[in-house]
Amino acid sequence: MTAARKTSPLAAFLKAVVSAFSGSPARDVPTVAVGADAGASPGQRGDTATREVTPPAAGSFRVTYAPDRDGDPDAGEIVWTWVPYEENDGRGKDRPVLVIGRQNAERVYAVRLTSKSHDGDRDFLSIGSGEWDSQGRESWVDIEQVYSIHTRGMRREAAVLDLTRFARVAQALQARYGWSAGA
Repeated sequence: MTAARKTSPLAAFLKAVVSAFSGSPARDVPTVAVGADAGASPGQRGDTATREVTPPAAGSFRVTYAPDRDGDPDAGEIVWTWVPYEENDGRGKDRPVLVIGRQNAERVYAVRLTSKSHDGDRDFLSIGSGEWDSQGRESWVDIEQVYSIHTRGMRREAAVLDLTRFARVAQALQARYGWSAGA
């Protein structure tokens, strides 16, 4: 159940000020979450929560590459969302994930990124650095854990992973899960 959103007293005041000075009604007044979702990051709670999922069966999923910087998470894009910790005890953190394909109309599959070095670890693949990390650190894709990301559960699009690096990730996922890859 998603908490209702209502205009805060500050937002109402700002709307009145903008309206008074501009002579027209103010638009795009900020809202605040109330109730259980107050202070929650996108993807953290409710129907739009990011969830670790059992990877689709071999042959039942196709890794695709279709980036489109349109504000929605698309295959081939690195987006930021709240990701639960492995213990699945309600804790987690905001982190980048690589979208690898569509699950359904409202959700995509993704694998998480980390800047912690995993040289020699078969469950991690280095993809180098990119604009998704403001510190320019090398990133590693965790191919062992697959996540379901709601289209409204991402905080922001960070970057498009180039096709060469994405193809390396797709190849690793094919080898591990038996998925196909392509448009």
